Amino acid sequence: MTWVEPEQWYAQLASFYAAAAALITDHDGNVLLVKPNYRNHWVIPGGYVDQNENPQEALARELHEELSLAVNPGHLLLIDWASPAGQRPRAIISFLFDCGQATAGDLTINTDELETVGFYEPERCRQLLPPSIAPRVDAALEARAKGTTLYLTDASAPYETN
Repeated sequence: MTWVEPEQWYAQLASFYAAAAALITDHDGNVLLVKPNYRNHWVIPGGYVDQNENPQEALARELHEELSLAVNPGHLLLIDWASPAGQRPRAIISFLFDCGQATAGDLTINTDELETVGFYEPERCRQLLPPSIAPRVDAALEARAKGTTLYLTDASAPYETN
């Protein structure tokens, strides 16, 4: 094996994006979704991980910025690997954490980022979310119920990790 300078070795490794999202439900088990004003579809609350930030920090920051929620992300419910698609040139790893329960009264919407929010039954979530994101709701609810972490690849059927 030929010696390679660390900078060269690291430069040849795969790079990808990371995002963190929150499973937040109301007392009836409905799932919180948000409708960003810069997208034409609903999403699970959260956002991209910034440079030198871990997924839990990113999620806490995003929930505070978008909804004025002070949340300490709990159990990691889901990891979803999404291959490059459309205008996104790299894969993205999405981490979905259990962030407990809330009510609409707990939320203060940042209108600079969000158009609206709502708690929806899982079936309605599947209709509102893009096909690449929708499977995460059922998988996250399953992981929460089982107390496990699930792994998806391109929104495929989940694999239990433990």
